[in-house]
Amino acid sequence: MKVLIIEDEPHNARMLANMMNKLRPEWEIQDILESVKQSVTWLKSHPQPELILMDIQLSDGICFSIFEQTTVSSHIIFTTAYDNYAIRAFKVNSIDYLLKPIKESELEAALRKLEEQRHTDPSGFVATGFAEMLQAIREGRKEYRKRFMISSGNRYYKLNTSDIACFTSENKITTAITFNGERHIVDFSLDRLEEELDPDQYFRADRKTIIHIDLVSRFEDYFGSKLVVRLKHPVNEKITISRLRASAFKIWVGK
Repeated sequence: MKVLIIEDEPHNARMLANMMNKLRPEWEIQDILESVKQSVTWLKSHPQPELILMDIQLSDGICFSIFEQTTVSSHIIFTTAYDNYAIRAFKVNSIDYLLKPIKESELEAALRKLEEQRHTDPSGFVATGFAEMLQAIREGRKEYRKRFMISSGNRYYKLNTSDIACFTSENKITTAITFNGERHIVDFSLDRLEEELDPDQYFRADRKTIIHIDLVSRFEDYFGSKLVVRLKHPVNEKITISRLRASAFKIWVGK
């Protein structure tokens, strides 16, 4: 069986590929794609694979945009970091999904379900109720990222967002610093994190830093209508908020 992985987070893509190679070594992973644009181009120029493992939120939009631009007849297992409204939509439409961080046992169960379905209904994915499903996701309550998957060698771990004091970016490498001082590299740009983090809890202080509200010790006026913010342990540093961001910062702290 031929498999296509559509996943914009490198760690998750590698993890899925490793799990598939372990659970179904005879199946062929044809490619790993990270965006709607790449996926549409690939699907228009290649025969349909039997299975697509597809993340919902891709680097350039929601995966359902793929179905609006090309025909997809493969069996699909969706993956998502967000529960609630997305999963309700999938259940209504009887579409399989895996909630991140994905467990090997859950992937195995989904693959067995797929194998059973192929014997009874080999037709693959049919976008029945697609418009309703897309509307349910777009109109649903915004779900912010609750956890990250981090790796050390060939081992993977869960990192809860609530444990992260700040994110920093240097030389295109993003580091999450926890409240107990641990540092972990995450495969996200600060721009992407700004979209996925709860804005009540996290603030984009400058182009290199996102801070948690509990990391703020105090702040004071600085020349040029700027602000100097003193951060608590484990950072124990001062950062400057620009004049353009100062007002938004004060509103954020006062929420």
